[in-house]
Amino acid sequence: MSDTDPYLPRHLISELEDAIESARVVNLIGPRQAGKTTLVRDLFGQGHFVTLDDTAVLAAIEADPEGQLTSLTEDLDGTPLIFDDAQRSRNLALAIKRMVDSNRRKGQFVLTGSSNVFTNMDVADSLAGRMRTLKLWPLSAAEIKTAPLNRLMDWAMQSTPSLAQIAIPEPVGRRGYIDLILSGGFPETRALPLRSRQRQYRDYVDAVVDRDVADIMPVRKPDALRVLIDQMATRTAQESNTSELARLTRLQRVTVEQYLDVLIRLSMVTRLGAWTSGEGKREVKQPKFHFVDTGIACALRRITDATFAIGNSPQALGGLLESFVLGELQRALPMQDADYRLYHWRHADQREIDILIDGGSRLVNIEIKSSASVSGADFKHLKWFATDGPGRSRTCTGIVFYLGQEMLTFGNRTFALPVSSLWSSIDA
Repeated sequence: MSDTDPYLPRHLISELEDAIESARVVNLIGPRQAGKTTLVRDLFGQGHFVTLDDTAVLAAIEADPEGQLTSLTEDLDGTPLIFDDAQRSRNLALAIKRMVDSNRRKGQFVLTGSSNVFTNMDVADSLAGRMRTLKLWPLSAAEIKTAPLNRLMDWAMQSTPSLAQIAIPEPVGRRGYIDLILSGGFPETRALPLRSRQRQYRDYVDAVVDRDVADIMPVRKPDALRVLIDQMATRTAQESNTSELARLTRLQRVTVEQYLDVLIRLSMVTRLGAWTSGEGKREVKQPKFHFVDTGIACALRRITDATFAIGNSPQALGGLLESFVLGELQRALPMQDADYRLYHWRHADQREIDILIDGGSRLVNIEIKSSASVSGADFKHLKWFATDGPGRSRTCTGIVFYLGQEMLTFGNRTFALPVSSLWSSIDA
């Protein structure tokens, strides 16, 4: 972000503050250029910063990690030692483990990186209770608009959620939502003109393939990985068939699965598991894959606002809007009052729920509709699931997000909400 750009406060900062007070090591991961370094510098301006993107510094750490850590922590006076691009070191994690084993002080180290530096499970397991790992996603719409944190999940999990608790949503038209989807959430890139932005997003993907992937595993066929990324952008919000992807990329199926795991670990793609009730054998158990940033997905697909015009491909908006809504929920998840899990659900008889939020005895079931109108028919799967389906033994709230302006109730804990209610304040 340049000096002239306004700093957008991140909602994760409260979690980061709590982590530094409760854990010896804080591990902040997320996609490159999402704002990790800016956030950490803003919060820990007095800490000592070391970037492992500097080859000389990295070589020194690799040669003598414990000696370098001892030297770097001598004069910190209680402030953290912060390693940027920490995933580039193979030896740092074990050295940090040894140091925090002998020193119980909280907030000794803050690590940032595009993937988790603690990939060695023995090291990760031994740091249980001493390390907090947080993920910083690209900007949410609420952060872009400097609006309150999205607490809609907590609202929907209440005993009696009421529309009166939600502030009147910002009036956003179809064009406004399309602009948000096209812009994406990367602080430096999203404000550029469309053509420059999309070129930069495509360059971003090349940088991830050329630099970040190698930190996780060697890739023998980077061109095939780029093809896979393009295919995942096209298939956002869909259940992906790895056999079909293997045919399209000319890779072995096991290699496709490995590459998908790398893309998930680099936060380019997110995997939404299938929720199962344990009751029916006809529940489909395939995961859905969502592209994390809709701006990058649009750039890879060469999508512009003209793409969504009636004469072109207006249906293309559906999957992108679904991924956008999932992204808003995912970014707000750590700051909710309880620990929720996100899934999707589908039955072999074609009943499906786009996003299912599991809160234990309570479920929130979400459908996303890319039109400005809503009717009772849009709730048929939500109502069946809650009354006759696998949700009948739990308390279910059903929500249809749509592109209209009104908040509406359809009875029995079912609601139609504008997508913009995801950044409305809630008095719950």
